[in-house]
Amino acid sequence: MLESLYLNLGQHDALSKNEKALLADAMSVEKYFVTGEDIVVEGSRPTVSTLIVDGLAARYKVLEDGGRQFTSLQVAGDFVDLHAFLLKTMDHGIMALSPCHVVVAEHSKLRAITEQAPHLTRLLWLDTLVDGAIHREWIVAMGRRSKTSHLAHLICELFVRLQVVKKTQDMSFHLPLSQAELADVLGLSVVHMNRVIGTLRRMNVINWVNHTITILDWPRLVGIAEFDPTYLSMSNEPR
Repeated sequence: MLESLYLNLGQHDALSKNEKALLADAMSVEKYFVTGEDIVVEGSRPTVSTLIVDGLAARYKVLEDGGRQFTSLQVAGDFVDLHAFLLKTMDHGIMALSPCHVVVAEHSKLRAITEQAPHLTRLLWLDTLVDGAIHREWIVAMGRRSKTSHLAHLICELFVRLQVVKKTQDMSFHLPLSQAELADVLGLSVVHMNRVIGTLRRMNVINWVNHTITILDWPRLVGIAEFDPTYLSMSNEPR
């Protein structure tokens, strides 16, 4: 059940059998969420941190006028709120964008890990640092990239992250987002979102059928996106 987490953390540095056992002991309670349901509510004070076993979720903020902005997408192997362990009060919500199977770790058990397993603690810390790096890339994309480049960058990022946790099929992956939800990622209207998708299709770099994206020309897509995966810290080295 925790294989995606082991793969996610293990891309940075090797996990020992004891570290895997500590994680398994900390994360024993399973939960299920339906599409559109909040996994974590803004303003709440979680006593657990939640790991996605399967499904897609998003961090989001809602403005007073009802406008919604997704600030990150969370895939299998991601903690959606590991930072809540220290921050305590959530300043944003996290919702399921597809049916989500999750497991949770009580903060008391995470605290015990920080006291007993310094190397594993550093890997969990790195996980939150990568989250921060992803947020920075999204800010740059939102403010400075063309919308075509922005979407290309998102596709590259998701493909690489899903590939790590073995959720891709050759050069394809499943993205269960409506165009309205994708518009909330890129900060666009649905009409504009449809045009941007059409642009990448006409450039013959992707094929997008229903909820499956197939990358037809990876080098060219990377060039359009100006995608550099350094921010994902995927080198496996001592931490």
